[in-house]
Amino acid sequence: MTRMSPSPSGCRQNLDPKYQRLCDTKEVWGIVLEAVAAAGAVTSVAFMLALLVLICKVQDSNRRKVLPVQFLFLLSVLGVFGLTFAFIITLDSLTGPTRFFLFGVLFSVCFSCLLTHAFNLTKLVRGRKPLSVLVMLGLAVGFSLVQDIIAVEYVVLTMNRTNEAIFTELSPPRRNEDFVMLLIYVLFLMALTFLTSCFTFCGSFPGWKRHGAHIYLTTLLSIAIWVTWITLLLIKTPGPKWDDTILSSALVANGWVFLLAYVAPEFQLLTKQQNPMDYPVEDAFCKPQFMKQSYGVENRAYTQEEITQGPEEPGDTVYAPYTTHFQLQNRTAQLDFSIPRAQTRVSPYNDYEGRKDGS
Repeated sequence: MTRMSPSPSGCRQNLDPKYQRLCDTKEVWGIVLEAVAAAGAVTSVAFMLALLVLICKVQDSNRRKVLPVQFLFLLSVLGVFGLTFAFIITLDSLTGPTRFFLFGVLFSVCFSCLLTHAFNLTKLVRGRKPLSVLVMLGLAVGFSLVQDIIAVEYVVLTMNRTNEAIFTELSPPRRNEDFVMLLIYVLFLMALTFLTSCFTFCGSFPGWKRHGAHIYLTTLLSIAIWVTWITLLLIKTPGPKWDDTILSSALVANGWVFLLAYVAPEFQLLTKQQNPMDYPVEDAFCKPQFMKQSYGVENRAYTQEEITQGPEEPGDTVYAPYTTHFQLQNRTAQLDFSIPRAQTRVSPYNDYEGRKDGS
């Protein structure tokens, strides 16, 4: 009768060895990363619930259109924290395909959502018509589908070519090289998101530039994390025993960057009162328009009278404010200076019949 090896301190008896990192006090990194990942998962769920509660209080229509994309982003961040446990658990025939498939898929969804938001901001900051909700969701899902196809093809072809345990049978250097090569499209999405976020700082509507700054900072920190873990993973100095620690640490770090650098600042602006100065073309009809002053149709009778009577005297025009453009005038009566002349009148008796001649 064979006796089973005692479980590490902190773990219960007869625990499967592949789960011992979750409770082994000698390997503290597993317990620490497990706690940090669990806290990140709880925070992601809290943000998702808050997003559903505050959706009715969002006054800005352009911010409301991005909420479905941001909800999809939070779902992906929740998956990133959950995937951390697959890297704490020992690599086997089950965790291997999960690592190779979900790592690239989850990050592709995250950066696709950021890229879609950044692309929409480049239109808003220049006063152009923003994207609709369906178009933004379509872009976010469409960008991430490319990585889904790549990951499915790699996992299916690799497992069918040999067996299900191919991921554990590969040498650590070869496995790490395949893992990084599988994420080339995610690196492309990351670089494209960073470049697009730079264009959000050029425009006439500065209110949208703050959203672009959130995406810019998030992508910049993500690039720094990815460059670090890829460099550590491909060099031979740390050794294969550090591979799971490096990858799980990268997941937790990048997940918290998503929450602190993008999600939390966006929630601060979520219920902000809409500013008419930040509204481009779509809401221009809500802004007060400067109407051109109209003076009506010119009365031709006054013009003809002025031409007939000649120019006005300098002191005749009286300025009357808050009236029409026709100014009041003092019009003097015309005086008659002609000399009357004597006129003869015809007598009414010249034709009288009873008159005698010579009398």
